[in-house]
Amino acid sequence: MGVRDRIKAQLMDAHDLDRTLNRMARQIVEMMHPEEDASRHFGLIGMQTRGVYLARRIRDKILDFESLTVPIGVLDATMYRDDFRIRLKQPVVRATDIPFDITERRIVLVDDVLYTGRTARAAFDALMDIGRPAAVQFLVIVDRGLRELPVCADIVGRQVPTLPGEEVRVRLNEIDDREGVWLVETSNE
Repeated sequence: MGVRDRIKAQLMDAHDLDRTLNRMARQIVEMMHPEEDASRHFGLIGMQTRGVYLARRIRDKILDFESLTVPIGVLDATMYRDDFRIRLKQPVVRATDIPFDITERRIVLVDDVLYTGRTARAAFDALMDIGRPAAVQFLVIVDRGLRELPVCADIVGRQVPTLPGEEVRVRLNEIDDREGVWLVETSNE
């Protein structure tokens, strides 16, 4: 959390987050057709940064639950954002690595928080430049509302209506100092 941010509530602890990911992994398995080879007809793509770690966890859960191997990719949509020149003087561009053909494959795009819809729109544009998936499902841990674009998630861990000045922060052990989801009030300073 930022130095001046005030925690308003913990929305999920590590156990809640794990239970939510278990449910989401099972929802993904239910979307698969029994006759499909998951490794050839399906794919998970995590959006930089936390979506990548969430997608890896979901992939591992699908393997544990169903012994299905689902390929995974990493997507950075920074250069597709409509506001990157406004928000960042020098945008931080991370790796995109999708080691499988997405054309005619059913893709689950994974992110941590859905807010305005602009990052999701950028990710859809980036995917379409890479190939033409048969379908794209969008998965987020938290949908916080306050949309600016008509984007919705297909698989949602939790809906948390927020107010201006509030943010939802997902923290993961792989890259953060803690595990869980928090609602914070941000400082304008």
